[in-house]
Amino acid sequence: MSADHPDQPAARAADAGEEERRTTTKVVLISVVAAIGGFLFGFDTAVVNGAVDAVAAQFGLTAFLKGFAVSCALLGAATGAWFAGRLADRFGRKAVMVIGGVLFAISAVGSAFAFGVWDLILWRVVGGVGVGVASVIAPTYIAEVAPAHVRGRLGSLQQLAITVGIFAALLSDAFIANTAGGAGEETWLGWEAWRWMFLVGVIPSLVWAFLALQVPESPRYLIAKGETQRATDVLREVLGTRNLGALQRKVADIRTSMQREDEPSLSDLRGPRLGLKPIVWIGILLSVFQQAVGINVIFYYSTSLWRSVGFESSDAFTTSTITSVTNVVVTFIAIATVDRIGRKPLLIAGSATMFVALGVMAVAFSQSVGTGEDLSLPGAWGPVAVVAANLFVIGFGATWGPIVWVLLGEMFPNRIRAAALAVAAAAQWIANFTISTTFPPMSEHLGLTVAYGVYAAFALLSFFFVLKAVPETKGRELEEMGSEDSARSA
Repeated sequence: MSADHPDQPAARAADAGEEERRTTTKVVLISVVAAIGGFLFGFDTAVVNGAVDAVAAQFGLTAFLKGFAVSCALLGAATGAWFAGRLADRFGRKAVMVIGGVLFAISAVGSAFAFGVWDLILWRVVGGVGVGVASVIAPTYIAEVAPAHVRGRLGSLQQLAITVGIFAALLSDAFIANTAGGAGEETWLGWEAWRWMFLVGVIPSLVWAFLALQVPESPRYLIAKGETQRATDVLREVLGTRNLGALQRKVADIRTSMQREDEPSLSDLRGPRLGLKPIVWIGILLSVFQQAVGINVIFYYSTSLWRSVGFESSDAFTTSTITSVTNVVVTFIAIATVDRIGRKPLLIAGSATMFVALGVMAVAFSQSVGTGEDLSLPGAWGPVAVVAANLFVIGFGATWGPIVWVLLGEMFPNRIRAAALAVAAAAQWIANFTISTTFPPMSEHLGLTVAYGVYAAFALLSFFFVLKAVPETKGRELEEMGSEDSARSA
C-alpha cells in the first residue's frame, strides 16, 4: 500500500467536492450510448413473443420446439456473458460493444431469412450471445466512466433501456401484425409479417455499433494497458475538470487498485470459499435471486393470470402493454432514489414488497376453480390477484430490476470487474432459463399456488441475503471496492 502525503486526504476530499459539482453532459451521453445495449437486450428477448405463434404454424413446430425457439436465446446469452469479460479485458470495452451490436444485427437478418426451425434457433442463439455481451459490457462501462455521486443513476439506465426495449418490441410487433392482418400474413415485399418483426432489430443494432465507436474507451481499461495519457484525457472529459493534480491523483488511485504482473483471467476470481472470492459469490447470488423471484414468469406466461380473472385472449396486447408501461415507469423511481437512499435499502424494500405480492398471489390461486384454460378466480380473488401481480412488477421494477445491474457494475474490485460481472451475468441467464422452463410443468402438475409460493420463498430468502451479505456501495469510488473482501480472502 502506498503511503499518503499528509495533504492528500484533504486534496481528495476537495476533488470529490469538485466532482459532485461537475456532472458533465458528456458522461451522461456516453452512459446513454452504453445503455443502448440494454435496449437491444430487452428488444431481442421480447420481439420473439409476437412472432412465435406464426413461426410455429408455418414450420409445424411441436410444443417443445416452439418453447425452445423462445428460450434458446437465454442459453446463448449465458455463453455471451461468460466470454464477454475476457474479451473486454483483452480488446477493450468499446470493441466488445461493437461486437455485441454486430451479433444483434446478424441475428436479426438471419432470423428474418430463416427457412426452418433449426436455422431460426441458430440465429436466436447468436442474438442471445449478443444479449449476454450487452448484459456485461454496458454496466461495466457505465460504472467505469461515471462519477461516484451519480453512478447509481447512470447505472440504472441499463434497466430503463431494457424495459423500453421490451416495450418497443411490443409496439413494433403489434404495428407490423396489424398492418399485415396477422403475424403469419404476407406484407411488404411478399414477406410474412413475423420476418419483418425480426428484421426491425437491425436498426438499433447498427446504431449501437456506430455510436460505440464514437465514445471514449474506459479509463480503467486504458490504465490497465499502460495508456496513462489517454486515460487522463478521458477522465478530464467525463469529470469536467482541468485540475491536473486531481487527475493525477485519480490515475494513481486507479493504477494502484489494478496493479498486477499478468493478464486478467477467470483464475483471478478464485478464493477460499467454495473456489471463489466472497464478493464473486455475492454477485452470483444477486443475479440468481433477481431471476428466482419469477419476474419473467409474469412477462412470459401472464396469459393464464389475465384469462383467469376474466380477460379474453384477444386482450393480451392491452394487458401486456399495461404491465410493460408499469415496468418502464417504476424504473424512474430507482433512478431518482438510488444515489440518495442507497442500494441496500432499496433491495431490502423490494424483497419485502415482492414477498407480500407473491404470497397474496399464491393465496389467491389457492381459491381457483377449474384447470388449464378453464381455470378462474371467483369473486374478489381475481382483482386481488391482478393488483398483487402489478404490485410485484412495481416492487421489482423500482428495486431489484435496476439495482442489481448497478451493483454488478460497481461492486467488484477494478482488476476483476469484467471477469466477475461476466460470471454473475452468466449465472443470471442460466437462472432465467431454469425459471422460465420449469414454470409450465410446475404450474401444470403442482398448481399456480405452489409456483407462486416458491417464488415468494425466494423473495423472502433474498431479503435476509441482502441484509446479511450485500455491501453498500453508495458514494464509494470504484477504487475502494473489494478492500474488505480482499482482507477476508488474504
